[in-house]
Amino acid sequence: MNYLPTSEVSNLLLWQSVALPSGEFQGLVNTLIVLLLVATAVALVTRWLRIPYVIGLVLAGLAITKQALSESVGLNPDVILNLFLPILIFEAAINTDISRLRSTIKPIALLAGPGVILSAAITAILLKLGLGLVWITACAVSVILTITDTVSVIAAFRTVPVPGRLATIVEGESLFNDGVAMVLLSIITAVHLQGSFTLGEGIKQVFIAFVGGGVLGLGLGYLCVGLFQQLDDALSSILLTVAVSLGTFQIGQALGVSSAIAVLVAGLVIGNLAFRQSSASIKVTLLSFWEYAGFGVNTFIFLFVGIEVEPNILWATIPSALVAILAYQIGRIFSIYPLLFLLGFVDRPLPIRWQHVLIFGNVKGSLSMALALSLPFSLPGRMQVITLVFSTVLVSLVGQGLSLPWLVKRLQLSKPSSVRQEIEPLQLNLIAAKAAQEELKNLLQSGSLPKFLYEELFASYQARIASSEEKLRNLYNHRIDYELNELEERGYLDGLYRRLYTAEKGAINDAVLKGLLPDEIAKSYVEELNEKLLSLKDD
Repeated sequence: MNYLPTSEVSNLLLWQSVALPSGEFQGLVNTLIVLLLVATAVALVTRWLRIPYVIGLVLAGLAITKQALSESVGLNPDVILNLFLPILIFEAAINTDISRLRSTIKPIALLAGPGVILSAAITAILLKLGLGLVWITACAVSVILTITDTVSVIAAFRTVPVPGRLATIVEGESLFNDGVAMVLLSIITAVHLQGSFTLGEGIKQVFIAFVGGGVLGLGLGYLCVGLFQQLDDALSSILLTVAVSLGTFQIGQALGVSSAIAVLVAGLVIGNLAFRQSSASIKVTLLSFWEYAGFGVNTFIFLFVGIEVEPNILWATIPSALVAILAYQIGRIFSIYPLLFLLGFVDRPLPIRWQHVLIFGNVKGSLSMALALSLPFSLPGRMQVITLVFSTVLVSLVGQGLSLPWLVKRLQLSKPSSVRQEIEPLQLNLIAAKAAQEELKNLLQSGSLPKFLYEELFASYQARIASSEEKLRNLYNHRIDYELNELEERGYLDGLYRRLYTAEKGAINDAVLKGLLPDEIAKSYVEELNEKLLSLKDD
């Protein structure tokens, strides 16, 4: 079954191959084989050196000359925007727990909306003053450089324990700010091409892009949920998700709405509704496929980032790249600190150490390069802008990407908890055993498993569940009797209560929308839940 993701990634890279003569096609295949071997070697070396995989890919790409590759291989903006980008957004969305996203929606919306606009405005002014760019070009570059590469940041998070809420905010902001930046860049491009702009037109475009993209994503996502109920095999489900992810993006572009937002919303609906209705084996296969597809896409993108940048040009443009990095970091500073200070009046405040990570983790990635390549040819200084963005991305990936894990460790964002170390293995056993029992029920109902074997296997898993629950009960009784006020214990319990309170809010809001509860009764209860959520510690 693993051959599906490989062919998918290969198809994405060889989308032009059908038009190539046989000799060029053979060269393209040979180049692809070499790149796969390079990526494998990079994976081994980066694991040995303990540096982020994407940084190793970029550095390896720098060592490969463009002349040594087939001319058909390269960082094509159409391929990235129309094929790679939907895959990356969809893969991230289906793995996002919507309950956690709901609990962090205020900081995410603040950072991905007003935060992007404020940061881009400050960056544009600094680029105008520091590099002498014309205003329209400075605005375009500033928007391009507001996009954060989540891959590098999450890679740093995996090296050291990080609070779950911080990781959710980073992932959620990156998901949504891609869509915001693409909408802003389309407005800037329209202003350049048309030569005029009114505030009303801008608001209209933003409204159509976001509301239209959200509605399109919801519609296609729920349609996919209905189709999932008719499918009972993993291969058909994979084909459906690929069609929905790529098709949603293309339909969004045809309708003039935000394709990124549409794919994001569709992925959230499918990951949180359709996958729950699937059997455990189908769900594992789907998640494995999309994990492999996302990994393969990122591998080739970051490898090509290094290949596309000429080392001589890189050295010559490093001073300008450092100015650009300083500009967008200043813009990030003057958007993060003030906005998150205001957030403290309406939501749980974010610790100052988290804000440091949000600023220093503002690493640039492949989407910034793709957007630079997609700029109109008539834009003043277009080629210089492309060179500047490429160099800035490369310096950012290597400099910030390598130092980010060190910073995260130094900040000590999450202290090891003895309580968690005791509880988590027992939770793992409960989750695994209950998932196996659900799969046994599906096999029995489908007639694939005789009842006597079902009862025997079910009983063995039930014994594991009973044993884990007894150990958890004893552990909780001991902790609650003697160490209830211990900070580690409070931190764990607060994380549990947060999930329960968030689930209650979701159920009440759904009941109000369906007319099962009057808004007056629900409002006071929701306000109590909000107060309880604000009083909890960050998990």
